[in-house]
Amino acid sequence: MLKNLEPLEVGDGLGSRKFDDEGRILSMKFKKFTLVNVYFPHGRRDKTRIPFKMEFSNQFFKYVDKLKKKGPLVLGGDFNVAHTEIDIARPKQNKNNSGFLPIERKWADKLISTGFVDTFRLFHKDSGHYTWWSKIAKVREKNIGWRIDYFFVTQNLVKKVKDAFTLPKVMGSDHCPVGLKLKI
Repeated sequence: MLKNLEPLEVGDGLGSRKFDDEGRILSMKFKKFTLVNVYFPHGRRDKTRIPFKMEFSNQFFKYVDKLKKKGPLVLGGDFNVAHTEIDIARPKQNKNNSGFLPIERKWADKLISTGFVDTFRLFHKDSGHYTWWSKIAKVREKNIGWRIDYFFVTQNLVKKVKDAFTLPKVMGSDHCPVGLKLKI
């Protein structure tokens, strides 16, 4: 456990009022890595915010691509996308819903193809692990959910990842906490 861990620098936003007015990004530079906490826009049920979400996603990608060139990077937060079919309880029924649209999933593919690693999948290859459940119809009790909260790391941190996990029994939100253990 790191003691007296204070960031060397703290920043918020992407540098664009269009995206930063919603307070979606907080970055903290530490001696051995930079942590970026992000809350991606939801595309909405009627898909009216998909263009905004994808524009934000593309700006975020450019932002982290620049940071990645400066050193090890950890990305954590609500990405509002279930990346693969095992990240959602009912993939066929949700293929046309925001959060599981091909354009959103393709963006996640792009993030991974450029060297980011989904830390949870290093330890858990199976389905049934979710981080968000609708508040209706007691779906959390039935574990009919979506895994939309992640920790990604750059390749140069993969060997430092000791665990990645979810805490589905922790209540208080329609999401559950996700965790990452690094040995730095």
